[in-house]
Amino acid sequence: MTKIKVSALANNFSWKILTGDSKALERFVKIADVNRPGLELTGYYPSTIPSRFIVLGAKEMKYINSEMDQISQRKAFEFLTHDETPGILICRDLECPEILEEIAIRKNFPVFRTSTATTAAIVNITNYLDEALADSVVIHGELMRVYGVGVLITGHSGIGKSEIALELMKRGHQLISDDRVDVFRIHNTLVGKTSDMIEGFMELRGVGVINIARIFGVDAYSKEARVRLHIDLKKFSNDEEYDRIGIEGRAMTNILGINILKMEIPVSIGRPMATIIETAVSNYLLLERGVDSAIEFEERAIEKIEQNKEDE
Repeated sequence: MTKIKVSALANNFSWKILTGDSKALERFVKIADVNRPGLELTGYYPSTIPSRFIVLGAKEMKYINSEMDQISQRKAFEFLTHDETPGILICRDLECPEILEEIAIRKNFPVFRTSTATTAAIVNITNYLDEALADSVVIHGELMRVYGVGVLITGHSGIGKSEIALELMKRGHQLISDDRVDVFRIHNTLVGKTSDMIEGFMELRGVGVINIARIFGVDAYSKEARVRLHIDLKKFSNDEEYDRIGIEGRAMTNILGINILKMEIPVSIGRPMATIIETAVSNYLLLERGVDSAIEFEERAIEKIEQNKEDE
């Protein structure tokens, strides 16, 4: 299970630490969600997920200060500072309740404060955690941004993936990652990234490692791209039947539970693969706009057949 330390979350947003030492900041956040405890403050606990980060805003603080006596506060705060709870954030620079501070100090529990509005703080936290805790997978291949589309290019070792990526860069397209692509599921989309170690570099057999920025310029590569299209390169075979029209049903690739369009493209000596991939991406963009060239061709062919029948 992916997890991050509370300290990483606090440091990212520059929260003020009210309680908790360095050991307290080593608690882990495991869920990309927060808890704004309304029911818990009223004494109802059964549906609570204790492993969620807690956010207290103006409404909660007003209820605590005006509606809760010391006994009910102590009962609620003892529960909210659960061993599995990563921490508590108080928004709008509001004062921490004395009983919460007392319990948090005794338990060495992390409580933070921020001047950020509650809704904005929740959005910031969930967005950050969505990325930090995202499911991921490593895929062997190239990730390019072609005409603004993140294209995952895969194929057997030695089929020429890096060489094709190199040709695409010469045509003005961007490299995201060479050889290894780290793909994350973030906000129900697939985001491909490169590792810090290989960012901006490419390995070419017979040449070695090259610096993309120094050869092609800093615009030739980027850190990440949304993965929208999968092109799988296959060695051309005379014995293989290839779809020549594109109406036999489109294949999909499932990555981390998300389907993206897959195109299998045969590779042979002399075939202009960079041009073919550019064309494939252009056709994909047309499909996204509801324009299906294969169906248009089929309709034209049927119309021509019907016309020929009438002429006869």
